[in-house]
Amino acid sequence: MKPLNVESSNNTLIVILGPTGVGKTELCIRLADSFHIPIINADSRQIFSEIPIGTATPTKEQLERVKHYFVGNHHLEDYYSASMYEQDVLKLITNHPPTGGTGGGPIHLMSGGSMMYIDAVCYGIDDIPTVDDETRETMKRRLKEEGLPALVEELRGLDPEHYAIVDKQNPRRVVHALEICHMTGKTYTSFRTNTKKERPFRILKIGLNRPREELYNRINQRVDQMMADGLLEEARRVFPLRHLNALNTVGYKELFNYFDGIWSLDEAVERIKGNTRRYMRKQLTWFKRDDSVHWFHPENVDEIIAFINQEIQQNVL
Repeated sequence: MKPLNVESSNNTLIVILGPTGVGKTELCIRLADSFHIPIINADSRQIFSEIPIGTATPTKEQLERVKHYFVGNHHLEDYYSASMYEQDVLKLITNHPPTGGTGGGPIHLMSGGSMMYIDAVCYGIDDIPTVDDETRETMKRRLKEEGLPALVEELRGLDPEHYAIVDKQNPRRVVHALEICHMTGKTYTSFRTNTKKERPFRILKIGLNRPREELYNRINQRVDQMMADGLLEEARRVFPLRHLNALNTVGYKELFNYFDGIWSLDEAVERIKGNTRRYMRKQLTWFKRDDSVHWFHPENVDEIIAFINQEIQQNVL
């Protein structure tokens, strides 16, 4: 799957992607400093202000050093989607051209590990109707009262085609499909066209990776650091909101089980490490399917900067 680039434009969107724990934040701070540009966050959980520790949000010092967009700008109870993110980022790129650049035209820098958010900006997302508040509240109540298995079975009857491919363990995906079915009287599948949209900028994807054992060690160490930084207390503060999809997230759902007395704290922490490693492998599988990604070790900063300069200059010639 390759991005649709508009070659007549000198604008370039640099997308730094890679699995959790690989070192995207550190590299992007260096790139932002080098090119004098802000960072567009593409992590779907870092947008929430209440959970900075468990989502590895950039530190206060990093946020003061480099301007970041879409970090801590929403609350957990706010509705936000990949489609809304797509529109917000396109509006930002259009209305706020960066002052930086390499002599080859303006560049923008986006970084994150949320596959759907990145694809929404690079390829576009289907024009699925926005769910009205009444339908959303009704489905939220039904999920709480009836449980996910009952809603999965309802989706089987209303939209068997989407039922066959949906992640049946993901309440947000199941509920959203049902919301569309009930609100429009049509199947969710009927709105999915998978049509790639053209963009008025070139897209340059840079993937970051490390040897597998190195990634595992970094993830384990990061989880330990999160616990030392107060992840347990952060999870306890948001525990009353555990029904929200934003908290159906590694790091929180395991600690919620500890609060419920299902696991010991040690077991919950080990589960966080194991589930984070599992998510890391899922991210790599997703990203590796995109043959437009140029892969680097995140510590090869000079090599990455030279590559970006070369690619941007070639786009102008």
